[in-house]
Amino acid sequence: METKKILIVDDEPDILEFLKYNLDKQGYKTFTALNGVEGLKVALETIPDLIILDIMMPEMDGIETCKIIKENLLFKNTLVALLSARGEDYTQIAGFESGADDFIVKPIKIRVLIEKIKALLKRTVVVEVKNKIFINELIIDKNKFSVTKDNVSIDLPKKEFELLYLLASNPHKVYQRAEIFNIIWGNDTIVGDRTIDVHIRKLREKLGENIIKTIKGVGYRFDI
Repeated sequence: METKKILIVDDEPDILEFLKYNLDKQGYKTFTALNGVEGLKVALETIPDLIILDIMMPEMDGIETCKIIKENLLFKNTLVALLSARGEDYTQIAGFESGADDFIVKPIKIRVLIEKIKALLKRTVVVEVKNKIFINELIIDKNKFSVTKDNVSIDLPKKEFELLYLLASNPHKVYQRAEIFNIIWGNDTIVGDRTIDVHIRKLREKLGENIIKTIKGVGYRFDI
């Protein structure tokens, strides 16, 4: 199995050294940087599987760095976890809005962090071929507007299907509610505030409660 590469970006050398030591012991290939600018440079040189970004850093903070990373197609398969001593809702919302895949609040025990990293790196890789998405036993066919799970066909109305396809096509992305409205219903369509919630609830009923995760205050993420 290929060794996973992890980039840690934090302006505190002691934290970098501590995390690198422990992640190296777990068999990961780790890289470090002291700020966002340096982190971007190292990221471009290494294309890591996971980047752990501290939010409060000089020159370029973690949120701005995350935005730049997520806009670069070179990092389409790179996960980003933000690390912060500030756990307020608005800080986490800003983090997820920047494209982060996870948010980790300091202080955190190294064993807990390692388990979080393992869970992140085990996330399902989506295969998309000719408008078909394959995720484990789930197949979403845009050409036929069909969905099968465990070889069982699941009937979905058009908007439910479009919503599912949108979320499943980029499962690590948190889609904001306004973004979903614009893509699925369009700016000129008037729908109720609860429309997305109703469609999400129906998808969960048909495909499983854990298939779509709610990110409080932000939106939704496919989470199979």
